[in-house]
Amino acid sequence: MEQSDIFTVTLNPALDLATSATDIRPGPKLRCTAPKTDPGGGGINVSRAIRTLGGQSLPVVALGGAIGAQLRGLLEGEGIAPHVLEAPGETRQSLAVTDRRTGLQFRFVMPGPDWDAAATAAAMAACAAMAGQGAWIVLSGSQPPGVPDSFPLDLAAALAPGGARLAVDTSGPALRHVAMAEGAPAVPALLRFDNLEACELAGEKLPGVQGAGKFAASLVARGVAEAVIIACGADGSVLATREAVTHCRAARVPVVSKIGAGDSFVAAAVLSLARGEGLVEALHHGTAAACAAVMTPATRLCTAEDTARLLPECQIRPLMQHR
Repeated sequence: MEQSDIFTVTLNPALDLATSATDIRPGPKLRCTAPKTDPGGGGINVSRAIRTLGGQSLPVVALGGAIGAQLRGLLEGEGIAPHVLEAPGETRQSLAVTDRRTGLQFRFVMPGPDWDAAATAAAMAACAAMAGQGAWIVLSGSQPPGVPDSFPLDLAAALAPGGARLAVDTSGPALRHVAMAEGAPAVPALLRFDNLEACELAGEKLPGVQGAGKFAASLVARGVAEAVIIACGADGSVLATREAVTHCRAARVPVVSKIGAGDSFVAAAVLSLARGEGLVEALHHGTAAACAAVMTPATRLCTAEDTARLLPECQIRPLMQHR
């Protein structure tokens, strides 16, 4: 199936380790199972999921040191050849440990190397140079220390002359900078985050999908992004555009691990957009992929089969229309 170019950008990748132990508690040595190792980081996982779903993308990844070399090898072992940016230090690791007695999962995330202005500028220039008219750039995952909070909006401005479209799925201060910006010269075509982050940005608890939908609509009305998607966990996701707010209910599925659900959502949604479908169709495909992802163990992402099977169970409904 034809699609526009997709580039995923991961400035703070991680070598993901997943293991399990019985009765996790402080004090005694916890004997773990052999770790499962995966290449991780938002944009990397988006590219991996896009490939699983039958699409194509080029992951642009900042890598450094021995861990970076190992991560690159894992990607190439999956048939994915990344465009590598030189990171100013050793690539980080992250650790997920599941307690076999309770089923609870503990996730430990390291910060990554410190970036300076030169490394940030080089990454920005590389992204702007390779993205042409109609391409989708997916900026996904946390930012490494030293990269300014304004990076997503700076990247949107750098991409605007070439006609590329930017999807942002980030967190922390960078997300707050995007969501609180007023009158930026260029904004993301799509901004996605979850309901917990929405409550933090709003400074109050948002009641259900209606509350999330109203908050997403307020961001679009302020010109923060052309479209905003808020993930509401088991309730699915809401999409706000200038025309309407739409809710997609999540399918009822057994939850094995929530790792990778957001990245699977972004992969399916952006792939849908790159194939010429609209934002509501992207919301629909993204929700199905997120549901498929939570059914898989550890750091595994969605599968194409489960995503296709769950699509009819993820129901679209309008929440509000704008005049």
